[in-house]
Amino acid sequence: MHAFLTLSSILGALLVGAISPGPSFVLVARVSVARSRRDGLAAALAMGVGGVILGGLALLGLRTLLMQAGWLYLGLKTIGGVYLLYLAVRLWRGAREPLAIADTGERVGARPGRSFAVALATQLSNPKAAVIYGSIFAALLPAHPPLWMCLALPPLILLVEAGWYVVVALAFSSPRPRAAYLRSKGWIDRLAGAVMGGLGLRLIIDTARPG
Repeated sequence: MHAFLTLSSILGALLVGAISPGPSFVLVARVSVARSRRDGLAAALAMGVGGVILGGLALLGLRTLLMQAGWLYLGLKTIGGVYLLYLAVRLWRGAREPLAIADTGERVGARPGRSFAVALATQLSNPKAAVIYGSIFAALLPAHPPLWMCLALPPLILLVEAGWYVVVALAFSSPRPRAAYLRSKGWIDRLAGAVMGGLGLRLIIDTARPG
């Protein structure tokens, strides 16, 4: 019974982390509104896959490695910050571009495969996410967890991460959010770009900050 309570606590903590607004939320919401529901669901699945990768690395001790190898952590933070800035620039520059809508209601040019790849890169570009996974596991996971728990964690992480972002994708690909986005595409894209850029700059500034 204690092991199941531990597993539930870990999943609850991960769900709170997933729900917290960040670049992943911004990306899934924007893709769902701007492209198609399929794109949004593909992005949601990518967030789940990214969570499984980060969780697996945390189980293998990535948090300890990052904490001991400071240069590696700083390098990953810089790369992640630059990538988020790149996404921000693309959002800002494309804010004025009109969005074509097909008669079926699906956005023209929907590319679920590309949305999956971009979402996965966004999820993995933030090394703090790996540290968060590692911290949760370090705080809640037993020193010698049973094998069944190690085997159960990856699919459950996928369920938690992807499940939350599926809710986001379904909500933001519905007609009313879509119509609101089309009416205000310019400033919404710029706002999303500003959020992405701010998060990227924060990562880079944290890297340059002494201590």
